Amino acid sequence: MIKSISVSFIVRIVLLILLTASFMPLADIYKEKATLQNIAYGLNTFLTASVLISVGHFILVKLYNSRNEQQVVRGNFVLGITRVATVGNVFFIIISLMIALGINPKDFITSMTIVAAAIAIIFREYITNMISGLIIMFSDQFSVGDRIKIGEYQGKIVDITLANLVVRDEDDDAVMIPNNLVFTATLVNKTSQKSNKIVVKFELPIDRATAVEELEEYFRPLFQQNSNLDHAQGFIVKIADVAKDYIKYKVEVSTISSSNKIHQQVQSKILNEVLQFKRL
Repeated sequence: MIKSISVSFIVRIVLLILLTASFMPLADIYKEKATLQNIAYGLNTFLTASVLISVGHFILVKLYNSRNEQQVVRGNFVLGITRVATVGNVFFIIISLMIALGINPKDFITSMTIVAAAIAIIFREYITNMISGLIIMFSDQFSVGDRIKIGEYQGKIVDITLANLVVRDEDDDAVMIPNNLVFTATLVNKTSQKSNKIVVKFELPIDRATAVEELEEYFRPLFQQNSNLDHAQGFIVKIADVAKDYIKYKVEVSTISSSNKIHQQVQSKILNEVLQFKRL
């Protein structure tokens, strides 16, 4: 990937130098052929902007990585800079095409003000999603690889785009969550908590409900035999809620590590024991 980007950068530099050097000796030809001149100016605009964007992207990423060399570097900033660079390149491609077609970009933008306002209203949701995406990328609240819970969705962040978060859930499905939802729904970053404590909630029908003390005795053998648990901390069973048809319990237990894998294994074993208890 780095090699291909370097080759692309070198090619753009060479083309820019050759094109710039051609303006003086080929000035008469450019004057006679306006179409060729417009194409040359358009290409020159794109190459100049693209090279400057690439240089800026490289410098900012290098500075960020060097300043955070001794720390755990989260990839949001680099991802955000890359997305901004992509948007910048697309913008200058459009400007360059206008110049190549003989259209003055300034006059075009001025004449399209009303249309642009209408487009902004029509695509308001997408635009706000893009802005939210940039805010997320430049924040340190979470990053690619973190496990999050937002609304009814939970899983591992595999990508952050200008439109949405891509989350891989427990069923290995890719869930697209709009960036705006991050700022309107409750979000829990399970990775950043780095806690050894697990809280497992479950429900029992009224006719199968039992006292907390009996549940503690029922779970005790499981917890004593599980090597992933911190036995010195013990465990607690509590009643979380009482409804008409069921009683909601919660089990609080501490593990020897904050590893997500261990947490999932412990939670799975507890819930499996609950299912067996229901069959008693």
